[in-house]
Amino acid sequence: MACKCGGYYYTLNAKASFDRDLAKTRKFLLRNVSVIRMFTSGFFRSKWRSIAGKRRILSMDAREKSRSTILESSKDKRVPIFVMMPVDIFTLDASGCPRIRKLKALTVSLKALKLAGVHGIGVEVWWGIVERCSPFDYDWSLYEELFKLISDSGLKLHVALSFHSNIHSTHGKGGVSLPLWILEIGDVNKDIYYRDQQGFSNNDYLTLGVDHVPLLSGRTALQCYEDFMLSFVNKFESFIGTVIEEISIGLGPSGELRYPAHPFGDGRWKFPGIGEFQCYDKYIFACRMEDLKMAACREGKPQWGDKGPQNAGCYNSLPSGVPFFEEGKESFLSDYGRFFLEWYSGRLICHADAILAKVAKILKKYQENEQTSVLLVAKIGGIYWWYQTLSHPAELTAGYYNTALRDGYDPVVSVLSRHGAALHIPCLEMMDSETPPTYLCSPEGLLKQMQSVSKKRIVNLIGRNTTERLDKTGLWKIRSNCYNPQAEVVRSFTYFRMNDSIFRVENWNNFVPFVRMMSTDL
Repeated sequence: MACKCGGYYYTLNAKASFDRDLAKTRKFLLRNVSVIRMFTSGFFRSKWRSIAGKRRILSMDAREKSRSTILESSKDKRVPIFVMMPVDIFTLDASGCPRIRKLKALTVSLKALKLAGVHGIGVEVWWGIVERCSPFDYDWSLYEELFKLISDSGLKLHVALSFHSNIHSTHGKGGVSLPLWILEIGDVNKDIYYRDQQGFSNNDYLTLGVDHVPLLSGRTALQCYEDFMLSFVNKFESFIGTVIEEISIGLGPSGELRYPAHPFGDGRWKFPGIGEFQCYDKYIFACRMEDLKMAACREGKPQWGDKGPQNAGCYNSLPSGVPFFEEGKESFLSDYGRFFLEWYSGRLICHADAILAKVAKILKKYQENEQTSVLLVAKIGGIYWWYQTLSHPAELTAGYYNTALRDGYDPVVSVLSRHGAALHIPCLEMMDSETPPTYLCSPEGLLKQMQSVSKKRIVNLIGRNTTERLDKTGLWKIRSNCYNPQAEVVRSFTYFRMNDSIFRVENWNNFVPFVRMMSTDL
């Protein structure tokens, strides 16, 4: 299945000048964040055509209208706080049906959060709960009960439509799988999931290779996602734009637009491993063969279409000593390296483009009416380790073609801009000084880059924390990042997540003043 979101190929012309520029600057780049910023802001341009290069992003009128909307929202300086529901909010009863856990305690918690000044609640709407047993058999009763409880508490909703599983990330505690009928198909055909080079897969998310292949009881993955969204909108139409203010659309593992290159919970990966490329299931392999061979033959390199990098290490490798992530003839800087990475990241961008196009079309009638306007949100991963290296290997395996020489988030945000989606950015609580220096982390550098490209592409920002912070230092870091004078004020902030810790006296005494400051004019 050929990619339809834009053409791409690597032009070998001007390669010599690129290499000369690289040689002049290489010695200044490694571990130098200030210089890296110069490259990612456009000093160097990739010689690859952008995967979204042929797309019209927005007309100037639309861009200016969007800019004025964002600037207007920045003037008021209030950042509404949403608190994400507990990870184990749902459990199975004796008959195997999902239900809400500790309903009375939850009711009290919602009232306390409302009194503290919290604006709303984030709720993951799981595909594996609603369409659990059989295709088209949507059961929304659990969410009808939960949404009413939240609304009656005077709180708004950030809804995250979740097409992934969290079984591995929760270690079995309240985890939600993919729909049972999907798992049955996967038991017979494991290639509906992403595979690594050794053939290992996990059932956290369907491979983008089946986006257009009707393997799921006669439907493609995209059709399954679209049908689910249509059913959701039809069921909760009266809530949209009134109670439901933000709708986040799942695009990959943990709801984030990325490949499952760092699978935590199943023993294959642990921090700070670089991860592995995930393009070896037979459906994405078929896409690769078709896409890459076509382009490779144009460049006179038909062998490039046969396989992925063979020198990229394994999940827990560190960058040093891994040839693909260094600077040799067979590295990410080689003709083949750039060729492969453009394809690998491009497929991910096509996946986002296809899903966002469908949900934007579904929500269009609500967004045209100011009284029912709802914000479409897309979530991106926070791959901050090895960020201060030349190659950014952990980002490359996750599908973000972002290096010291190339801004890999610009094409991603361009697609969001085209569909009017906000970018949900992580790491707002994190500080470089609190990360292990050995692993060349820079959550602050990553955040700054995302803020910069979002401002350039006129895209709203939604913030979130990556790690739980309830101490004053962490909460005040969130606040300073939300009001960064070099970027637009974030539209809202989602705190991950509600649990017993947040209500402990010492934490509650930090959290309440934080919420009230964020909810008041600066």
